[in-house]
Amino acid sequence: MASTYTLNSTFKLNSGYEIPRLGFGVYQTPPEATEKACLEAFKVGYRHIDSAAAYRNEAGVGDALRASGLSRSDVFFTSKIPPPAVKGGYEGTKAQIEKSLKAAGVEYFDLVLLHAPYGGSAARKGAWKALVEAVEEGKLRSIGISNYGIHHLDELEQHIAELKAERGNGGVISVGQYEIHPWCARNDVIDWFAKRNIACEAYSPVVQGARWGEKTLVKLAQKHGKTEAQVLLRWSLQKGLVPLPKSVTPSRIKENAELFDFELSPEDMAELETDEYSPVCWDPLKSGLDD
Repeated sequence: MASTYTLNSTFKLNSGYEIPRLGFGVYQTPPEATEKACLEAFKVGYRHIDSAAAYRNEAGVGDALRASGLSRSDVFFTSKIPPPAVKGGYEGTKAQIEKSLKAAGVEYFDLVLLHAPYGGSAARKGAWKALVEAVEEGKLRSIGISNYGIHHLDELEQHIAELKAERGNGGVISVGQYEIHPWCARNDVIDWFAKRNIACEAYSPVVQGARWGEKTLVKLAQKHGKTEAQVLLRWSLQKGLVPLPKSVTPSRIKENAELFDFELSPEDMAELETDEYSPVCWDPLKSGLDD
């Protein structure tokens, strides 16, 4: 039941590891501000940080981890393989894993995702194989994808079957990460994942502030005595998603974690969700299998 969620609630992944249901994102956080923002998040109680090679701030997350006094096993640390490395297939991805581990100064990542499906089928298969190998070597604990359309996901299942036949282990998809909010609900992706016990993370869960003032959102914020951001994050949690709010402002970092003392009704949830398809970020899901 949604009301029983706490800041420490986790979801058991297909890899066997647990992922905290609320994450802290560092997209567009300048490298020099990342350590401070992460330390603030740790202070509030977050134990899940979402970074990426493309953000150029893996080092800041690693620095925060070491400065925090927390043990490595206390924090779920995610990075992502950027599109140029995915396009480089097996070799490009393998090299990026080493580069990211070195940049962050950690021995393993809890999760690494392929950031986007660009590069064509052979490159995607090679990139996935590199992730699977890195899991076998203890460098990654869980693996997954980001911004894959249903056609890419179906292809990945085929690649996993092929790799299993070719090398005995095709790996398991533990997590997918997407832009998801009431104006880009992606229920097709959510359903695909739910059938396979894959955790679905939501980036830009507060729509980068683009929907502040929307009538229903304002109404629900007033009804529950919460901010519009808190209502959107609660919607995300109750949809079964793992939202990844980001901020460098201490008061907002704290506010974005204060989601566990109220609950949206089924009517609230339905009223807030729309049939719009209005992403505010890039949309690689629309790319073809050959792109």
